[in-house]
Amino acid sequence: MIAIYWLIGIIVLLIIEVLTMGLTTVWFAGGTLAAFIACVAGADLLIQIVLCGAVSLVLLFFTRPFARRYINKDVEKTNVEGLIGREARVTEQINNRLDAGEAVHAGQYWSARSVCDSEIIDVGSRVVIEAVSGVKLIVREIR
Repeated sequence: MIAIYWLIGIIVLLIIEVLTMGLTTVWFAGGTLAAFIACVAGADLLIQIVLCGAVSLVLLFFTRPFARRYINKDVEKTNVEGLIGREARVTEQINNRLDAGEAVHAGQYWSARSVCDSEIIDVGSRVVIEAVSGVKLIVREIR
């Protein structure tokens, strides 16, 4: 009877994974599968539970970074994180020491600062957006 519970657990976890597509429960479904196999092989309940937890954690910690890097790589960045790596044009000289500077990207004007405090970037220069801090673009000049 316990094997049926493990099997139901696998199915429920996989359904949740299919519905969310968030790479959240698939690791635990793998652990539950290992426990199911141990149950069918005749292992004690305590061994099944330990095996479920151990396999789930191993899968989570060792395969999740790989999966997130390669499976979700085409997820489109939204909002501010979508600006990183894009180009902008300087519309007001960027000088971190004077706390001054402005750049335009896609028709939107942003306060801008250089990644290097000693660097001054002149009007008209092309820059790449390295980060966004609050409402300021952190940029690097394209040379």
